[in-house]
Amino acid sequence: MVDAVSTCLKKYATFTGRASRSEYWFFFLFTVIIAVIAAIIEAVVGSAALGYLVQIAFWIPGLAVSIRRMHDVDKSGWFILIPIYSFILAVTAGTAGANRFGDPE
Repeated sequence: MVDAVSTCLKKYATFTGRASRSEYWFFFLFTVIIAVIAAIIEAVVGSAALGYLVQIAFWIPGLAVSIRRMHDVDKSGWFILIPIYSFILAVTAGTAGANRFGDPE
């Protein structure tokens, strides 16, 4: 899990290449956990500023890993705009071997 999250944060705004299912879903889990922690802190403090900061901080890497996940199943990154189909693609196994977006990482 730590490797997947650190990879996504290192590739903060990298929209090329591929992201495995585990990388994508571990990063998704990480952002959900951080959002829950931020919501608890917001409830105690009484301010929504922390939630906004978390959303801003993880928006670009979340977008980047989503696009790289689409690349892993040999689809264009634009497919993230189709909600149900992009979810189906996100849970689908990636292309074995190289595809037009590069080698699996």
